[in-house]
Amino acid sequence: MGQERAWCQRQRDAERRRGAVCSSPRAATSMAHCSRRLASNLGRLCSQHRLLHLSGPRSEAVIISGRRLARQIQREAKLDVESWIADGNRRPHLSVVLVGDNPASHSYVKNKTKAAADVGITSDTILKPASITEDEVLELISKLNNDEKVDGLLVQLPLPEHLNERKICNAVSPAKDVDGFHVINVGRMCLDQMSMLPATPWGVWEIIQRTGIPTLGKNVVVAGRSKNVGMPIAMLLHTDGAHERPGGDATVTISHRYTPKDQLREHTKLADIIVAAAGIPKLITADMIKEGAAVIDVGMNRIQDPITGKAKLVGDVDFEGNGEVKKKASFITPVPGGVGPMTVAMLMKNTIIAAKKLLKLREN
Repeated sequence: MGQERAWCQRQRDAERRRGAVCSSPRAATSMAHCSRRLASNLGRLCSQHRLLHLSGPRSEAVIISGRRLARQIQREAKLDVESWIADGNRRPHLSVVLVGDNPASHSYVKNKTKAAADVGITSDTILKPASITEDEVLELISKLNNDEKVDGLLVQLPLPEHLNERKICNAVSPAKDVDGFHVINVGRMCLDQMSMLPATPWGVWEIIQRTGIPTLGKNVVVAGRSKNVGMPIAMLLHTDGAHERPGGDATVTISHRYTPKDQLREHTKLADIIVAAAGIPKLITADMIKEGAAVIDVGMNRIQDPITGKAKLVGDVDFEGNGEVKKKASFITPVPGGVGPMTVAMLMKNTIIAAKKLLKLREN
């Protein structure tokens, strides 16, 4: 119970630092309103935390619906936009640069622009052929950086091989960088400072926080060290919860392609939380999971179904293998329908943050 009280107190402190419960200008005028929301949010978080430890024997893991959580976040974003507009501000605008004919990229961009419309954010997609030169892409980004009507800007990855992704990501203005890939935003995140967080890692963080999965002092394994997903997830989970941008205070181990499978198993069997983000289908199997561990599957892999012969989407966790993973884990995210929808939802949040920051910069 002492650990539980400490966890709840940390959540209170984090809520107050974020100011999340009083983010609306109108709500901020009413301390009573804010207090009620604070009590409600903390009550929900603490009760979920207790449930994690006090529930009796279970038959299967709780399947975390990323779609449901994403809808909740998008409702919050929509209210935020409506409040922003009611205060006399211009509607936030997102510009997406899409290079080439990658079907997956086109599908992702379609999902992003649809989500933007759902929350009240305007958007446009700028299509460019795969043959575009790097200089032409950089010139386009410079133009969008200087366009005051554009609040959020992203270049859909991956790019054709002749384009330098790092150079192009760093060309996007840090204030408009809703992907959170600019070196300044990455650096601020690593220093526990407020910044534009990468959407997928932020989505994983929100899944863990909103589900009530405790991180303080817990063992976490992040399988995958990519600069856009694995590394930022590890940073968010291990950093100090008392800092400007609160972290999870977990003990984090990062594995990668040179980590032997038997060594990876030794680490995952001690992990309270496993985040699978290696891009390897069914990398994490039931024998690698500790009883009661939470499993967050970030993998998005297209494989051929051995029965139907058709392509299907699977994660990095052997979700369907004899149902054993679901029997051992306490929580698990499915693929599809887990982390994917959260990525889009957090991108909407970043676009609103960018609009507000840009207005402050112009006023100063």
